[in-house]
Amino acid sequence: MKLKKVLKNIKYKEIKGNSDIEVSAICSDSRTVSPNSLFIARKGLKFDATNFTYDAVAAGAVAIMTDIYDPFLKNVTQIISDDIDDSLLDIANNFYENPSKDLSCIAVTGTNGKTTTSYLIKHILDSNNNKCGLMGTVEYIAGENKISSKLTTPDCITIQKFLKEMVNAKCTSVCMEASSHGIEQQRLKNIDFDIAIFTNLTLDHLDYHKTFENYKNSKKKLFDSLSKKSYAVVNADDESYSSMIKDTKAKVITYSLKQNATLMAANIKYSLDGSSFVLKYQDMKIDVVTNLVGKFNIYNILAAFSASICLGIDPQEISKSIKSFKQVAGRLEKVSNNKNKNIYVDFAHSDDALINVLQTLREVKKGRIINVFGCGGDRDRSKRPKMAKASELYSDISIVTSDNPRSENPSEIIDEIISGFSKNANFLVEADRKKAIEKAISLATDDDIVIITGKGHETYQIFKNTTIDFDDREISKEICLRL
Repeated sequence: MKLKKVLKNIKYKEIKGNSDIEVSAICSDSRTVSPNSLFIARKGLKFDATNFTYDAVAAGAVAIMTDIYDPFLKNVTQIISDDIDDSLLDIANNFYENPSKDLSCIAVTGTNGKTTTSYLIKHILDSNNNKCGLMGTVEYIAGENKISSKLTTPDCITIQKFLKEMVNAKCTSVCMEASSHGIEQQRLKNIDFDIAIFTNLTLDHLDYHKTFENYKNSKKKLFDSLSKKSYAVVNADDESYSSMIKDTKAKVITYSLKQNATLMAANIKYSLDGSSFVLKYQDMKIDVVTNLVGKFNIYNILAAFSASICLGIDPQEISKSIKSFKQVAGRLEKVSNNKNKNIYVDFAHSDDALINVLQTLREVKKGRIINVFGCGGDRDRSKRPKMAKASELYSDISIVTSDNPRSENPSEIIDEIISGFSKNANFLVEADRKKAIEKAISLATDDDIVIITGKGHETYQIFKNTTIDFDDREISKEICLRL
C-alpha cells in the first residue's frame, strides 16, 4: 500500500521525504520491523520507541512516524506528528482497510465472565452458520488460525490485523473481550460495535486505574460509544449496570436471575456435571441444559443468549448450541486423572472471582473444598488479604502458594495474603506451587474437591529473571500418577 494511502485523513504536522513509497507493514516495536515497514515511534509506559528509530531503519523501515524531525536520519521518510498514539489508531485501521465494517462486532466487558461468554457466543454463532472470530484472554482465532494471547485486548495493530484475517477467512462476526485497559487506551477505536455486553464489576486493576470509579468509567466508555443501531446487553443484577447504560444511545437488553428483565433464568438446578434452567424471554419458556457448572455460568449463558438473539438467531437453536458447548480452558475446568479425584483449575485471580468459584463448588460438594491459590506480583496489592478472606469463608482448607510473582519476592506476596486470615483460619503455606498442588491432592479424599486457582489456562510461571513451563492441569495429572 502506498504511504500516502496509509496516511489518508491522518493528522500530522509535516512529511519530510517521499509519501509515494510502498509500505508493506506497520509496527510500533522495532523488533518486529520488516523490509518496507512504517515504524511508529510511540512513547509507551515502559519504553520510548524513539530510542529505536535507527534500529528500525537498519531492519528495513522506509518511513518513520515520530514527534521530532531527525536531520541525521537519511534515506527514510519522516512523518512528524504531535499525537502519535491517536495517529497510530487510524493508521492501523487504514492499513488493514477498516476490516470491522465487514463483520458483526461484539464486545464483552466486565471484571469476570468475559472469556466464557465470548467462547459461548462464538460456539452459538459457529453452530448457526455465522462464522465467528474471537479475541480474548486465552487466544485469538481467525478461521483456522489460532495464536495464544498475550493481552486480553491487544494493541490496535494486532486488533486490526486479526480482524482483517477474519474477513479473509470468511468470518461474518467477531467476539472480543474488551478490557478496561484496552478501552481506556482507545485500542478499540474505529470499531463500530453492534453489541456490547456488560457482565459485572468488582474491584480489580486498581494498580492501573487507582480508584474503583475510574475503573467503572473506563468500562462505561464502551457503552457511551455505541450508536442507536447497536445493542447494550447488561447484567441487571449487578449494581453498576445502570451506570453503564446511563448515557448510551443503544437499545438496552437486560438479563437477570433475580428480577424482571428481558431474559430471565428460573428453576435453576446445579450439579458437578452441569446445570439446567428455564429461560424466560418474551412469551417463551425455553429449557436450557449446559455442561457448565455454577451460578456465574448461568449469567454467562444469559449474556451469550441475549447477544445471539440480537443477531437474529432462533432461541431454540441457541439452546441446542448451549447444550453442545463443552468447556473453556482454565475456567472451572475439570482435570481428568487416574485417581478419579475431583480436581478443578480456574483462572480466578480476584476475591470476587474466587468467591464465585468457591460458592459454586459449595452448592454441589459432598466433602471438603481444598483451595490452592496465590496472587500475582506487580499487580493490585490491595486484593491480596481479600483473597485470603474469600478462601477462608468459602473453602475448608486453604493452601497459599506462589502465582506469577514477576519482579516481587514470592514470600513477601504470601505474607501480604496471609495477613487477611483470621486467627482460626485453616490454612497452610507452601511457596513452591508444585509442592502446594501435591499437598492438596494428597489431602483430598474421594468426596473432596481440590480447586487450583489463579492461573487457569496459563502454561507458564513468571519469576523476576525467568519464565518456566508450568501448567496446573498437567502438574496435577503428573502428581496423581505418582501418588
